[in-house]
Amino acid sequence: MSPVVVQADIVTAWGLGTTPCWNGLLTGRSAFSLIDRFNTQTFQTHNAALIPGLTPTADTSLVMQMLRPLLAPLAGTLPKKTLVILASTTGEVELLERHCLGANIDASESHLTQLLGRVTGLLGVSDGCVISAACVSSSAAIAQGAALLASGEREAVLIVACDAVTEFVFAGFSSLMALDPEGARPFDRSRKGLTVGEAAGTILLMSEMAAASAHRPILGRIAGWGLSGDANHMTGPSRDGSGLVRAIEQALSKASMAPEAIGSISAHGTGTLYNDSMELKAFNRVFANSVRPVYSVKGSIGHTMGAAGLVETIIALESLKAAVIPPSANLNDIDPEAEGWVHREAIPAPAMNVVLSTNSGFGGVNSALIITP
Repeated sequence: MSPVVVQADIVTAWGLGTTPCWNGLLTGRSAFSLIDRFNTQTFQTHNAALIPGLTPTADTSLVMQMLRPLLAPLAGTLPKKTLVILASTTGEVELLERHCLGANIDASESHLTQLLGRVTGLLGVSDGCVISAACVSSSAAIAQGAALLASGEREAVLIVACDAVTEFVFAGFSSLMALDPEGARPFDRSRKGLTVGEAAGTILLMSEMAAASAHRPILGRIAGWGLSGDANHMTGPSRDGSGLVRAIEQALSKASMAPEAIGSISAHGTGTLYNDSMELKAFNRVFANSVRPVYSVKGSIGHTMGAAGLVETIIALESLKAAVIPPSANLNDIDPEAEGWVHREAIPAPAMNVVLSTNSGFGGVNSALIITP
């Protein structure tokens, strides 16, 4: 039996909760705003998808400000022996920034293991680990959790994902010339790069038997998962999509599904020239040029880095529940390669009630998750 999702929540630039994010996505608009946390004068753009109300000079880090309202309702409610997997690329890196600028902060406080300790402490659990695999971090964590449940090694796994917009992160993407000055435009002919975003989220996975015994509602299932590495380039994907194809094929095999079973695709869709093209090449290979509805949330909430896969899994569950495929924001002039695959408006979901969610990251890592009701 497939591992099941019994609890899920997020905070994004649209605010706290899944519903504000889903409703924001359906508008087809962006939640981008001017950055006021640091000086952006020398960077490619001055915009990002920021969560309202975060304070970079507060006593607690940005990600802990994001996580506290998500973790508080879970404290004391998790099944016994729940494994916590923390997924993030940079975690509390602004603590290191502040240390380097002379603040009285121990640099080691920025380590992901320290953040894991804070998370497990708030939850009242002792068993945890970290997965940091670039922008595949949380989808890899979901895959790992699903594998542990499917093997019988665990009955419950909580994935906690987070990444914040900091000067360190922003400067890195800007130095790579990877930011679109006008805002991310996934699958648009004129796309020039991504928009950095921030988010945090939680997904509680359980075995179906354990969920039934605990009378937990089932929000959906992780029917298949796959991971691959194409080892093409430090920051660029394999341009023929071969690495992503392998991940998708693994996920289909794990789910015992043929490509024809997939109804829609939640793409990584960063808005960079090579990522979007690579994904479409992979989809054409897997589906033998048979078009599926494809969407990206990154034109609306930005690229939330290590949290992206978890956020997109929760949005996929919303899409399945509503039987609606959300639009891709900022899609003005559809790239010829994407014609027929992507849409400017929300559309009804096809009869095949299955979502394929894909992510790719630096170092050539690729992930694929198959999500069903």
